[in-house]
Amino acid sequence: MRIVFMGTPEFAVPSLRALCEHGYEVVGVFTQPDRPKGRGNRLTPSPVKEYALAQGIPVFQPEKIRRDGVDDLRALAPDLCVTAAFGQILSQEILDIPPMGSVNVHASLLPRHRGSAPINWAILQGDRQAGVTTMMMARGIDTGDMLLAASTDILPGETAGELTLRLSEIGASLLLETLQGMTDGSVKPIPQDEAQMTYDPMLTKQMGIIDWSESAEAIVNRIHGLNPWPGCSTAIQGGRLKLLRAKTACGSGAPGEILSADVKAGLVIACGSGAAEIVQLQAPGGKPMNARDYLRGHALAVGTVLKEDNV
Repeated sequence: MRIVFMGTPEFAVPSLRALCEHGYEVVGVFTQPDRPKGRGNRLTPSPVKEYALAQGIPVFQPEKIRRDGVDDLRALAPDLCVTAAFGQILSQEILDIPPMGSVNVHASLLPRHRGSAPINWAILQGDRQAGVTTMMMARGIDTGDMLLAASTDILPGETAGELTLRLSEIGASLLLETLQGMTDGSVKPIPQDEAQMTYDPMLTKQMGIIDWSESAEAIVNRIHGLNPWPGCSTAIQGGRLKLLRAKTACGSGAPGEILSADVKAGLVIACGSGAAEIVQLQAPGGKPMNARDYLRGHALAVGTVLKEDNV
């Protein structure tokens, strides 16, 4: 079976690795073009590209695969395409090339959380479980028939970055199970129940600005769901603090009011309902640190109300 793999971020690497390590013939990899990264804006290859090159697999990086990658894909003559967080929409022309179709490794329990950021939205919306679904790709966004699914509990305090790492490994195992089932006929496509469908929009930097009038639970979910990107922050004493981890706490006050700010009680801030304790933060130009350690060297006045001009 000749397979072409399409993926870009770290989430996709375990799936590609699983194919290689279990003897599948991966004849080519499509991934996003190198992007500027870091303070020097140096062009940086995607994690999938780095792994593929280390395995000696040809890599293709069209800006738009439906425009610039059709001929290359046809030349590879794949029996099957496998995608995982590729980051581009495939046209029907692309989908029609592999005779066995295209299998996508999607990081949600479909039909819930269609879209480009399902892991983040699972945490943002307070889901207790997340998961991975393998599906046959079709025109539209995550609309194809489902093959297999695997679920896992979202752990208390787990960030989107941490959950992504766990789901990437779950997805790799599920992909192998799916391909074996497609080969022996034990896995059959199942249409999605459109009545249960949810679609989530793309993440934006604006989403990371904390609105303290929200409930404590919603704010904690936001802090974890947007970690590491785009990250959450709040205006404080002329600057901005990045908020990396938090938990709900006892207390009440005006939304954004600092209820405690000392080493013993921690940094507790009133929300629209309840309060949130900031567990980990990052000061401008600093490194991530425990909030109580931060308070040892930075005095914050109890009673101060944190506000955003644009919230």
